[in-house]
Amino acid sequence: MNRADVIIIGSGIGGATLAAALAPSGRRILILERGERLQPSPQDRDPRAIFASGHFRPDETWVDGAGKLFNPGNYYCVGGNSKFYGAALIRYRKEDFEPRQLMGGYSHGWPMPYEELETDYTAAEQLYDVRGTTKEDPTEPPHSGGYPHPPVSDEVDIADLRTRLSQAGLTPSSVPLGVEIETWLEAGQTTWDAFPNTCGGKMDAETCALAEALKHENVELLTNARVLKLKVDAVGRVTSVEVDGHGALSAPVIVLAAGAVQSSVLLLQSANDNFPTGFANRSDQVGRNFMNHNCSAVLALHPLRRNRALYQKTLMFNDYYNSDGQGGLPLGNIQMLGKITGPILASQTHLPAPIAALIANRSFDFYAMSEDLPNPESRVTVEGGQIKLDWKRSNWAAHEALVARLKAHLKQAGFPVVLSRPFDRRTPSHQCGTARMGNDPSSSVVDTFCRSHDHKNLFIVDASVLPTSAAVNPALTIAALALRAGRHIIETEFAA
Repeated sequence: MNRADVIIIGSGIGGATLAAALAPSGRRILILERGERLQPSPQDRDPRAIFASGHFRPDETWVDGAGKLFNPGNYYCVGGNSKFYGAALIRYRKEDFEPRQLMGGYSHGWPMPYEELETDYTAAEQLYDVRGTTKEDPTEPPHSGGYPHPPVSDEVDIADLRTRLSQAGLTPSSVPLGVEIETWLEAGQTTWDAFPNTCGGKMDAETCALAEALKHENVELLTNARVLKLKVDAVGRVTSVEVDGHGALSAPVIVLAAGAVQSSVLLLQSANDNFPTGFANRSDQVGRNFMNHNCSAVLALHPLRRNRALYQKTLMFNDYYNSDGQGGLPLGNIQMLGKITGPILASQTHLPAPIAALIANRSFDFYAMSEDLPNPESRVTVEGGQIKLDWKRSNWAAHEALVARLKAHLKQAGFPVVLSRPFDRRTPSHQCGTARMGNDPSSSVVDTFCRSHDHKNLFIVDASVLPTSAAVNPALTIAALALRAGRHIIETEFAA
């Protein structure tokens, strides 16, 4: 494509969804992806290759706040991190958009109410072919339309677990999922959580949104195209992007969708004499307010009861999402992890293989998730090409309370042994927040349509714009925001 009308940097949930929204306009859209398409391989369903060897992890290191090097769990490929995600496509709750007190501090909410994003949530659920129901979870926000498909069915032992949790006083509900279960299992008898999607069974950015966009001749995907920096003119309009091996590419509209870390790095690395602190950074908020959910794996076991589930990730409960159950402050969300197997457990704990298999064959595996609050000192910086991620956890007491309540309920439900382990910074538990959305240009990076306050032809449509992390998976919210941004671009940039 010699000249594009829109350049989108990144093909994950945000970038691919925006491309799908813009494609019917007929304008020329160029998507730049630094990685390649994943190809089927023997490692796709090999837990040792994924969890022990890190076969799909990037060959790079970042520095943490203490100056220690670590290998991040982010992926560079067509579809981005969604190729490996757990496919939980859950709406933020209505309360997540509103100001409220948490145990770790005060959340100022969003610069717009839930209602302004609701129709885009519905459209995103259609685009990603979500399986779900609105009838089970009392925290489910209002829907203007139903899910495209009924929820993925519980396996036999998970159906029994659902009954046990109900008897223990909880309100289990079905996880809204982007999975075509028969297609997934035909390619291998495993869960999909953290396994790459090369069979089309998982509704990820490549399988759904990008495939839809590429049906249009005016959309082109360029892989192995790493963007090094942006360039602007004297009045602050972004004129081009510098792509390794491809030179400078230009378009009237530039969109960043490289993820919460890499989008902020690109803005910071683009600094020049007129913008010495980086682009879109008049507020000094680029790279700041990094959030990563507080997460723990919780394993419930009965030594005489086996769990025969292959995937198990069909159940969640939000009894403690808006309060602690006793009129106190919110704690978070509980959902099932993809089924942990012996090799997975051995690779994460260094237990002997026979012991790991014994435990995994009897475990029901949960994912406890609590909100992380924005903090300007929790931030991404870059110096000499080295990325530094200084994540400062917040609201940890709420997470500990959530895990404690989960353990108590699981013992009530008939599991005498309950183990837990928090996730560390090597696991990207829904990174977000480094280019936050807001109405005030002095304290935010983009407006509610994801347009940069400082560069009117620059948009950011990935998790970096999220002003709060909430306590559920952000993929559907990112997709909804991208659809909203796409409609705005068509109405304002393409109107002439």
